[in-house]
Amino acid sequence: MPSEDPVKRFKRIGIVGAGNMGSMMTFAFSELGCDVSVWDVSPKNVDSVMNFAKSAQHLKGKIYGFYNIDEFTKSLEGQAERKLFIFSITHGHPADSVLGMIKHDLKAGDIILDGGNENYRRTERRQRECAQIGVHWIGMGVSGGYQSARHGPSLSPGGDAKALELVLPLLELYSAKDRKTGKPCVTRIGPAGSGHYVKMVHNGIEGGMLSTLAEAWSILHNGLGLNYDEIGDLFSKWNQDGELKNNYLLQIGADMLHKKKTPQGDYHGEGASRDDGYVLDDVLDKVVQDDDGTEGTPYWSVMESAERHVAAPTLATAHFLRVASGNREERLRVAKKLHMPSPKPIETIKDRAAFIENLRRAVYCSFLASFCQGLELISRASEDEGWDIDLGRCLQIWRAGCIIQSEAIADLLQPSLTSSKRLTNMKFVDEVARELHKNFDALKEIVIEGILSDQYMPALSATLEYLKYEGGTMLPTKFMEAQMDYFGAHAYNKPGIPGEDPGPVKKGPHHYEWKPA
Repeated sequence: MPSEDPVKRFKRIGIVGAGNMGSMMTFAFSELGCDVSVWDVSPKNVDSVMNFAKSAQHLKGKIYGFYNIDEFTKSLEGQAERKLFIFSITHGHPADSVLGMIKHDLKAGDIILDGGNENYRRTERRQRECAQIGVHWIGMGVSGGYQSARHGPSLSPGGDAKALELVLPLLELYSAKDRKTGKPCVTRIGPAGSGHYVKMVHNGIEGGMLSTLAEAWSILHNGLGLNYDEIGDLFSKWNQDGELKNNYLLQIGADMLHKKKTPQGDYHGEGASRDDGYVLDDVLDKVVQDDDGTEGTPYWSVMESAERHVAAPTLATAHFLRVASGNREERLRVAKKLHMPSPKPIETIKDRAAFIENLRRAVYCSFLASFCQGLELISRASEDEGWDIDLGRCLQIWRAGCIIQSEAIADLLQPSLTSSKRLTNMKFVDEVARELHKNFDALKEIVIEGILSDQYMPALSATLEYLKYEGGTMLPTKFMEAQMDYFGAHAYNKPGIPGEDPGPVKKGPHHYEWKPA
């Protein structure tokens, strides 16, 4: 690794996109000492960055705003041996458009870090396109949202090894640091589109965890009648020690639940009220990022899990809940026709403390299952694509700066994944299987009580079924296989026959003529 000061190596970097993420990156790199040129298709975004920069403290490097993209690109010429760009723009056409606009000013050796949530196949297409002119396109997942982009995110770059060797020291300075070891939460994931693939799966795991925690909040509020402060205190307690220790979503969930309205609201007036109340009550039950096309990663995760034959029901059902929530107008019309019951108070509980402890364990079980499903998807893709991804390093970069950081879960998974990075089924790990088994009864108890009181539990119930059929030896698919043989002559394997039971994953040799054609 080069010993040269990484800031001096590049001196000035160019950031494309001055929205929430790009603007925070601009300030963060300036604080590290880099001069930063910033351009955005919206002049208002550039104005906002420059206005903030005038009054910002701790900026060591200078920030230059550009409204003309050619002037922006030329501002990086002669600053260092090569130009370094960071893209922070929406996936799809915008990145292609900007690449087309700057391509004539690119030179062999220049490096582009695409920090957007991009589909890994598009990343690979751009890598091939840029390689023709000697430019390195690196697909770099940036995890943690705009707040981490300001103070240090989790980074998952993938692409050319030599180009990443040059830029990795700068990314190590910028990235979040693991609180236990101080290690930077960035590593070269692998070649091609592997970096964006890992970020995509990170977001899939995130979806499973988000749904699980939302369901737990609803059960506590609508089922047990706890108020927001009580639930916030509970989440804080869960986050202090045990299996959910130092979990980011619990941490911010507790913060949200304690947040009350004030007469002035936040810095731009949102949440202003003289009638007290909680800010959470201003939020509609409508997640639109999946419906309006601005977020693709959860959808791609679901599609990838199906294409690569990895069961990921917690991730998938969490996504479908979001999709259903997005079109609230349709939901309101359907509600008038279906007449579904609303969540009711859970009145059959004799020991509330025991129930709450079971809910904590159920949340942990569902979180752990989400990690298992995501890691198995990464492992299968790595095997299929020849990426040689080290799953232990994935856990390491997820220890800080990202949305799915969960210290106890990382402590559980990382040792085994570091020693066996090609593991394709996380339940083969004794410690993981033991934890899932140990918390199965608590999860089942919560799902049963939740069903009886009409609670919303898509992720929790999907996790329960996942554990049952992933570890099941008497699946009803026996009947399904027979029916497919009946109507389609699909053929089957026989139980207890060597070479067939368990046998390889391939079509069986037997067909019974259930009804002559």
